[in-house]
Amino acid sequence: MRWLFLFYADRRNRMEQRKTPLLDAIVDYTTDRPVYFKIPGHRYEKGISLRWRQWTGDGIFRFDLTEAEGLDDLHEPEGVIREAQELAAEVFHAKKTYFLVNGTTCGNEAMVLASVKEGEKIMVARNAHKSVLMGLTLSGAVPIYLMPKQDPATGLWGSLTPETVEEGFRQHPDCKAVFLVSPTYYGVCSDIRGIAEICHRHGAVLLVDEAHGGHLYFQKEGTATETLPLGAILQGADLCAQSMHKVTGSLTQSSLLHVGSDRVDLGGLENCLHMVQSTSPSYLLMTSLDAARYELALHGDEMLARGLKLAQMARETIKKIPGIFCVGEEARGEAIYDLDLVRLVISAEDLGLSGYQLADRLYEEYKIGMELSDDRYVVAVVTYANEESDMKRLAEALEDISRKETGKKQEDSVHAATRPVPEIPPMIDTPRQAFFKEKKRIPWREAKGQIAAEALIPYPPGIPLVNPGELVTEEIWEYMEEYRKKGLHFHGPSDASLDSFCVL
Repeated sequence: MRWLFLFYADRRNRMEQRKTPLLDAIVDYTTDRPVYFKIPGHRYEKGISLRWRQWTGDGIFRFDLTEAEGLDDLHEPEGVIREAQELAAEVFHAKKTYFLVNGTTCGNEAMVLASVKEGEKIMVARNAHKSVLMGLTLSGAVPIYLMPKQDPATGLWGSLTPETVEEGFRQHPDCKAVFLVSPTYYGVCSDIRGIAEICHRHGAVLLVDEAHGGHLYFQKEGTATETLPLGAILQGADLCAQSMHKVTGSLTQSSLLHVGSDRVDLGGLENCLHMVQSTSPSYLLMTSLDAARYELALHGDEMLARGLKLAQMARETIKKIPGIFCVGEEARGEAIYDLDLVRLVISAEDLGLSGYQLADRLYEEYKIGMELSDDRYVVAVVTYANEESDMKRLAEALEDISRKETGKKQEDSVHAATRPVPEIPPMIDTPRQAFFKEKKRIPWREAKGQIAAEALIPYPPGIPLVNPGELVTEEIWEYMEEYRKKGLHFHGPSDASLDSFCVL
């Protein structure tokens, strides 16, 4: 960790990180207030609905510009956008960084497209975001799915082990890449360093969906933040995408794509980004990335420390509430390699409440909105921008719910998260082949033994039982039939009732 501390100390002393080139260029441009005959058509704030402006003011709309004079071009950056991206690369210790205005979704797509061609193999963690399936559809690559570990104590899924990846290469030595998500929505992290070493030994690249991990680059030696996992680029990942808007202060839909090694063909990657990014990139989103990078460069360690302090303060209080459970560092082990403790994963199952019910109660009775709920947990995304009063309000609400529910008769229930997940089914067609084949809708009762044209994703665990092109086995059909009968949550089918299902 000493080298990391020295790197950040040096970085914060670099005067160029006090610059915001794109932000400054737009301020200069709008200060001159030139006559505007370009797109967008709202002409600063003048063409924006007054009904909206009364709530926002006018200033923000002056940043919604296009490739005007002096403002550079995202797809061929030579000026202020290029400089802003280079400053971001320095902060995240990347060889090169790209601004994304179509979210981490387009970053995941570009990583897959740039790493595997049609017919080539890529190992994919089965709990990867659906945007990876889009990337596979675009590229024509053949996925080799790897199942993450499940922790028997908490029921959480997430960590992909180096042993699983090594076995994947033993069976498929011609794999060109490995794709995984770390941290997961629940804050579970994999051994990125160990997996990266295995990938590189086999001549493959490691791609990481780090949508929830943009803050994990600012740990400081000798503080509590030193206990947090490091970011993927710092652990040897070749490419990673981050949703900067999730935890680090940029606007929704703005993300970063980082290159971590010379194993990446930059020209090929940039061609892929041209395919998946808008040709009318939002300068509002890009400016927010420039400004967020500035704050992280100067104050990232303090921001991380604040978020962790708030989360730990709430965690210690919540753990004392009868009937309430909050996942903590004790969960680290064989299944959960590491954990982002700036995230609160809370259960009231001992009070007889599912995660869905707990989330509803928290909002309807206490006006507290949680990021995620499943049949067992709710998840709170804590950041530096939260206040101590937020954490106190959450803890007090949980204490009140505990008082109201303690002593009530509880019904026995089997959590979906603890049910054994069926084996990954045979893949008959690749995602690309399945996408372009003819499809038909049949009654769900007839889907057994058919090739799926859409996904079946019980939630939890949020891991696809079936992806397009895969066989609906008897075991999978029976598993989903129980979900259907009980009215449990699932994603994927276009018929939300699952009375019918699309097959090839």
